[in-house]
Amino acid sequence: MISIVGSGRVGSSIAFLCVANGVDDVLLVNRDKKKALGEALDIASAIPANSNFSIRGTDDYSEMIGSNIVVIAASVGSYKKDRTETMELQVKMIKDIAKQVKQCCPSAIILIISNPLDVLTYFFQKETHLSRFKVIGIASNLDTSRFRYYISETLSVPQSSISHALVLGEHGDSMVPIFSRVKVGGNPLFSMIDNRDSITSNVRNYWKKLRNYKSRSQFGIAKNTFDVINSILQKKEIHIPASIVLDGEYGERDVAMGVPVKINQNGVFEIEKIKLDDVEMSSLKKSSAKISNDIKSLHV
Repeated sequence: MISIVGSGRVGSSIAFLCVANGVDDVLLVNRDKKKALGEALDIASAIPANSNFSIRGTDDYSEMIGSNIVVIAASVGSYKKDRTETMELQVKMIKDIAKQVKQCCPSAIILIISNPLDVLTYFFQKETHLSRFKVIGIASNLDTSRFRYYISETLSVPQSSISHALVLGEHGDSMVPIFSRVKVGGNPLFSMIDNRDSITSNVRNYWKKLRNYKSRSQFGIAKNTFDVINSILQKKEIHIPASIVLDGEYGERDVAMGVPVKINQNGVFEIEKIKLDDVEMSSLKKSSAKISNDIKSLHV
Protein backbone atom coordinates (compact mmCIF):
# COMPACT_ATOMS: atom_id res chain seq x y z
CA MET A 1 0.00 0.00 0.00
CA ILE A 2 1.04 3.56 -0.73
CA SER A 3 0.02 6.09 1.92
CA ILE A 4 0.03 9.76 0.92
CA VAL A 5 -0.10 12.31 3.74
CA GLY A 6 -1.65 15.47 2.32
CA SER A 7 -4.54 15.55 -0.15
CA GLY A 8 -3.86 18.88 -1.85
CA ARG A 9 -2.96 19.35 -5.50
CA VAL A 10 0.35 17.47 -5.29
CA GLY A 11 -0.81 14.62 -3.05
CA SER A 12 -3.94 14.01 -5.09
CA SER A 13 -2.00 14.20 -8.39
CA ILE A 14 0.43 11.53 -7.14
CA ALA A 15 -2.51 9.43 -5.99
CA PHE A 16 -4.17 9.78 -9.39
CA LEU A 17 -1.06 8.55 -11.23
CA CYS A 18 -0.69 5.58 -8.86
CA VAL A 19 -4.35 4.61 -9.25
CA ALA A 20 -4.59 5.20 -13.01
CA ASN A 21 -1.50 3.06 -13.56
CA GLY A 22 -2.68 0.35 -11.16
CA VAL A 23 0.54 0.08 -9.15
CA ASP A 24 -0.85 -0.53 -5.63
CA ASP A 25 -3.59 0.34 -3.16
CA VAL A 26 -3.55 4.02 -2.17
CA LEU A 27 -4.51 5.62 1.14
CA LEU A 28 -4.98 9.40 1.30
CA VAL A 29 -4.43 10.78 4.81
CA ASN A 30 -5.48 14.36 5.52
CA ARG A 31 -6.24 16.36 8.66
CA ASP A 32 -9.49 17.39 6.93
CA LYS A 33 -11.14 14.01 6.54
CA LYS A 34 -13.73 15.32 4.07
CA LYS A 35 -10.93 16.48 1.75
CA ALA A 36 -9.33 13.03 1.78
CA LEU A 37 -12.66 11.31 1.23
CA GLY A 38 -13.59 13.64 -1.61
CA GLU A 39 -10.31 13.26 -3.48
CA ALA A 40 -10.42 9.47 -3.03
CA LEU A 41 -13.99 9.36 -4.34
CA ASP A 42 -13.01 11.40 -7.40
CA ILE A 43 -9.84 9.43 -8.15
CA ALA A 44 -11.66 6.11 -7.70
CA SER A 45 -13.31 6.77 -11.06
CA ALA A 46 -9.88 6.46 -12.67
CA ILE A 47 -9.27 2.88 -11.47
CA PRO A 48 -8.68 0.75 -14.60
CA ALA A 49 -11.27 -1.96 -15.20
CA ASN A 50 -8.62 -4.66 -14.88
CA SER A 51 -7.06 -3.28 -11.67
CA ASN A 52 -7.35 -5.07 -8.32
CA PHE A 53 -6.29 -1.96 -6.38
CA SER A 54 -8.34 0.64 -4.54
CA ILE A 55 -8.09 4.13 -3.06
CA ARG A 56 -9.41 5.29 0.31
CA GLY A 57 -9.38 8.53 2.27
CA THR A 58 -9.03 9.03 6.04
CA ASP A 59 -7.77 11.27 8.82
CA ASP A 60 -6.66 8.25 10.88
CA TYR A 61 -2.92 7.49 10.71
CA SER A 62 -3.47 4.00 12.12
CA GLU A 63 -4.92 2.99 8.75
CA MET A 64 -1.41 3.39 7.31
CA ILE A 65 -0.24 0.19 8.99
CA GLY A 66 1.31 -2.10 6.40
CA SER A 67 2.30 0.66 3.98
CA ASN A 68 5.35 -0.06 1.83
CA ILE A 69 5.75 3.58 0.80
CA VAL A 70 4.71 6.77 2.59
CA VAL A 71 4.66 10.05 0.68
CA ILE A 72 4.64 13.29 2.68
CA ALA A 73 2.95 16.04 0.67
CA ALA A 74 1.34 17.96 3.53
CA SER A 75 1.59 21.70 4.10
CA VAL A 76 0.50 24.22 6.73
CA GLY A 77 0.14 26.95 4.12
CA SER A 78 1.49 28.48 0.94
CA TYR A 79 4.75 30.38 0.43
CA LYS A 80 5.04 33.30 -1.98
CA LYS A 81 8.65 34.49 -2.16
CA ASP A 82 10.78 31.68 -0.72
CA ARG A 83 10.26 28.01 0.14
CA THR A 84 11.53 28.68 3.69
CA GLU A 85 8.81 31.26 4.53
CA THR A 86 6.76 28.77 6.58
CA MET A 87 9.78 26.71 7.66
CA GLU A 88 9.23 26.71 11.43
CA LEU A 89 5.58 25.68 11.11
CA GLN A 90 6.45 23.09 8.49
CA VAL A 91 9.13 21.55 10.73
CA LYS A 92 6.67 21.29 13.62
CA MET A 93 4.25 19.61 11.23
CA ILE A 94 6.85 17.15 9.90
CA LYS A 95 7.86 16.14 13.42
CA ASP A 96 4.25 15.36 14.29
CA ILE A 97 3.82 13.35 11.10
CA ALA A 98 7.13 11.56 11.70
CA LYS A 99 5.95 10.27 15.10
CA GLN A 100 2.78 8.87 13.54
CA VAL A 101 4.58 7.28 10.60
CA LYS A 102 7.25 5.64 12.76
CA GLN A 103 4.58 4.15 14.99
CA CYS A 104 2.41 2.85 12.14
CA CYS A 105 4.89 1.78 9.45
CA PRO A 106 8.52 1.89 10.63
CA SER A 107 9.76 -0.25 7.73
CA ALA A 108 8.27 1.88 4.95
CA ILE A 109 10.29 3.91 2.47
CA ILE A 110 9.53 7.60 3.06
CA LEU A 111 9.34 10.09 0.19
CA ILE A 112 9.31 13.72 1.33
CA ILE A 113 7.70 16.22 -1.07
CA SER A 114 6.82 19.07 1.30
CA ASN A 115 8.91 22.26 1.47
CA PRO A 116 11.44 23.36 2.51
CA LEU A 117 12.36 19.96 1.16
CA ASP A 118 15.89 19.45 2.44
CA VAL A 119 15.20 20.83 5.93
CA LEU A 120 12.12 18.62 6.31
CA THR A 121 13.97 15.54 5.03
CA TYR A 122 16.64 16.18 7.66
CA PHE A 123 14.19 16.62 10.55
CA PHE A 124 12.05 13.64 9.55
CA GLN A 125 15.08 11.35 9.57
CA LYS A 126 16.38 12.72 12.87
CA GLU A 127 12.95 12.54 14.53
CA THR A 128 12.32 8.92 13.50
CA HIS A 129 15.91 7.61 13.58
CA LEU A 130 14.99 5.58 10.50
CA SER A 131 17.80 4.63 8.16
CA ARG A 132 18.90 7.68 6.19
CA PHE A 133 18.64 5.50 3.10
CA LYS A 134 14.88 5.17 3.60
CA VAL A 135 14.05 8.87 4.04
CA ILE A 136 14.30 10.46 0.61
CA GLY A 137 13.50 14.02 -0.40
CA ILE A 138 12.01 14.12 -3.89
CA ALA A 139 12.65 17.43 -5.67
CA SER A 140 16.09 17.55 -7.27
CA ASN A 141 14.77 15.27 -10.03
CA LEU A 142 12.04 17.88 -10.61
CA ASP A 143 14.68 20.61 -10.76
CA THR A 144 16.59 18.43 -13.23
CA SER A 145 13.49 18.19 -15.44
CA ARG A 146 13.32 21.99 -15.40
CA PHE A 147 17.02 22.20 -16.23
CA ARG A 148 16.47 20.00 -19.29
CA TYR A 149 13.51 22.15 -20.29
CA TYR A 150 15.55 25.35 -20.32
CA ILE A 151 18.44 23.74 -22.19
CA SER A 152 15.91 22.50 -24.73
CA GLU A 153 14.35 25.96 -25.05
CA THR A 154 17.74 27.70 -25.32
CA LEU A 155 19.07 25.41 -28.04
CA SER A 156 15.74 24.63 -29.75
CA VAL A 157 16.34 20.90 -29.45
CA PRO A 158 14.08 18.13 -28.13
CA GLN A 159 14.57 17.20 -24.47
CA SER A 160 15.19 13.62 -25.56
CA SER A 161 18.52 14.72 -27.07
CA ILE A 162 19.75 15.95 -23.66
CA SER A 163 21.57 13.50 -21.38
CA HIS A 164 23.40 13.55 -18.03
CA ALA A 165 21.61 16.68 -16.79
CA LEU A 166 21.58 17.01 -12.99
CA VAL A 167 20.60 19.61 -10.41
CA LEU A 168 22.14 19.11 -6.96
CA GLY A 169 22.10 20.85 -3.60
CA GLU A 170 19.16 22.71 -2.10
CA HIS A 171 15.68 22.58 -3.58
CA GLY A 172 15.71 26.35 -3.36
CA ASP A 173 17.53 29.49 -4.43
CA SER A 174 21.00 27.92 -4.04
CA MET A 175 20.35 24.82 -6.17
CA VAL A 176 23.24 23.90 -8.48
CA PRO A 177 22.63 22.90 -12.11
CA ILE A 178 25.55 20.71 -13.20
CA PHE A 179 26.55 21.91 -16.67
CA SER A 180 29.88 20.11 -16.92
CA ARG A 181 28.34 16.67 -17.48
CA VAL A 182 25.51 17.58 -19.86
CA LYS A 183 25.58 16.34 -23.41
CA VAL A 184 23.28 17.31 -26.26
CA GLY A 185 23.15 14.81 -29.07
CA GLY A 186 26.29 13.30 -27.61
CA ASN A 187 28.21 16.61 -27.63
CA PRO A 188 29.25 18.59 -24.52
CA LEU A 189 26.81 21.37 -23.65
CA PHE A 190 29.67 23.75 -22.79
CA SER A 191 30.57 24.01 -26.46
CA MET A 192 27.05 25.21 -27.30
CA ILE A 193 26.12 27.86 -24.74
CA ASP A 194 27.52 30.98 -23.15
CA ASN A 195 24.58 31.87 -20.89
CA ARG A 196 25.16 29.50 -17.98
CA ASP A 197 24.09 32.15 -15.43
CA SER A 198 20.85 32.84 -17.28
CA ILE A 199 19.85 29.18 -17.38
CA THR A 200 20.77 28.76 -13.70
CA SER A 201 18.57 31.72 -12.77
CA ASN A 202 15.69 30.39 -14.86
CA VAL A 203 15.90 26.94 -13.23
CA ARG A 204 16.02 28.42 -9.72
CA ASN A 205 13.06 30.71 -10.42
CA TYR A 206 10.96 28.29 -12.46
CA TRP A 207 8.33 28.04 -9.73
CA LYS A 208 8.03 31.81 -9.49
CA LYS A 209 7.43 32.16 -13.22
CA LEU A 210 4.85 29.37 -13.07
CA ARG A 211 3.01 31.18 -10.30
CA ASN A 212 2.39 34.10 -12.62
CA TYR A 213 -0.09 31.81 -14.33
CA LYS A 214 -1.36 29.39 -11.65
CA SER A 215 -1.23 29.02 -7.88
CA ARG A 216 1.45 26.32 -7.69
CA SER A 217 3.08 23.44 -9.56
CA GLN A 218 1.71 19.94 -9.23
CA PHE A 219 2.12 17.78 -12.32
CA GLY A 220 5.92 17.85 -12.63
CA ILE A 221 6.56 16.80 -9.04
CA ALA A 222 3.72 14.28 -9.21
CA LYS A 223 5.23 12.54 -12.25
CA ASN A 224 8.76 12.60 -10.83
CA THR A 225 7.48 11.13 -7.55
CA PHE A 226 5.41 8.50 -9.34
CA ASP A 227 8.49 7.37 -11.27
CA VAL A 228 10.25 6.66 -7.96
CA ILE A 229 7.22 4.90 -6.49
CA ASN A 230 6.80 2.74 -9.59
CA SER A 231 10.48 1.75 -9.61
CA ILE A 232 10.36 0.76 -5.94
CA LEU A 233 7.24 -1.37 -6.40
CA GLN A 234 8.51 -2.94 -9.65
CA LYS A 235 11.85 -3.67 -7.94
CA LYS A 236 13.73 -1.76 -10.62
CA GLU A 237 16.62 0.63 -10.14
CA ILE A 238 16.15 4.33 -10.76
CA HIS A 239 19.06 6.79 -10.87
CA ILE A 240 18.06 10.33 -9.90
CA PRO A 241 19.27 13.25 -7.80
CA ALA A 242 17.42 13.25 -4.46
CA SER A 243 17.83 14.72 -0.99
CA ILE A 244 19.28 12.47 1.69
CA VAL A 245 21.04 13.04 5.01
CA LEU A 246 24.76 12.96 4.25
CA ASP A 247 27.50 11.36 6.31
CA GLY A 248 30.70 12.45 4.61
CA GLU A 249 29.56 12.21 1.00
CA TYR A 250 30.68 15.25 -1.01
CA GLY A 251 32.50 16.35 2.15
CA GLU A 252 29.25 17.11 3.99
CA ARG A 253 27.79 15.74 7.23
CA ASP A 254 24.61 16.21 9.24
CA VAL A 255 22.76 17.96 6.43
CA ALA A 256 20.29 16.78 3.79
CA MET A 257 20.63 17.93 0.20
CA GLY A 258 20.21 16.73 -3.35
CA VAL A 259 22.91 14.34 -4.57
CA PRO A 260 22.95 11.60 -7.24
CA VAL A 261 21.50 8.38 -5.81
CA LYS A 262 20.45 4.93 -6.93
CA ILE A 263 17.13 3.69 -5.53
CA ASN A 264 15.59 0.21 -5.55
CA GLN A 265 12.94 -1.66 -3.56
CA ASN A 266 14.96 -1.14 -0.37
CA GLY A 267 15.40 2.62 -0.74
CA VAL A 268 18.69 4.34 -1.57
CA PHE A 269 21.36 1.69 -2.08
CA GLU A 270 24.12 3.94 -3.40
CA ILE A 271 25.07 7.60 -3.26
CA GLU A 272 26.96 8.18 -6.49
CA LYS A 273 30.20 10.10 -6.42
CA ILE A 274 30.50 12.15 -9.60
CA LYS A 275 33.21 14.55 -10.73
CA LEU A 276 32.25 18.23 -10.60
CA ASP A 277 34.22 21.19 -11.84
CA ASP A 278 35.61 23.70 -9.34
CA VAL A 279 32.76 26.20 -9.79
CA GLU A 280 30.12 23.52 -9.28
CA MET A 281 31.82 22.09 -6.20
CA SER A 282 32.14 25.55 -4.67
CA SER A 283 28.46 26.25 -5.39
CA LEU A 284 27.47 22.91 -3.86
CA LYS A 285 29.39 23.75 -0.69
CA LYS A 286 27.55 27.08 -0.47
CA SER A 287 24.22 25.34 -1.02
CA SER A 288 24.97 22.86 1.76
CA ALA A 289 25.92 25.72 4.08
CA LYS A 290 22.63 27.46 3.28
CA ILE A 291 20.62 24.37 4.26
CA SER A 292 22.72 23.82 7.38
CA ASN A 293 22.19 27.42 8.48
CA ASP A 294 18.44 27.05 7.99
CA ILE A 295 18.45 23.90 10.15
CA LYS A 296 20.48 25.61 12.90
CA SER A 297 18.24 28.70 12.87
CA LEU A 298 15.20 26.74 14.03
CA HIS A 299 13.98 26.54 17.59
CA VAL A 300 11.53 23.64 17.39
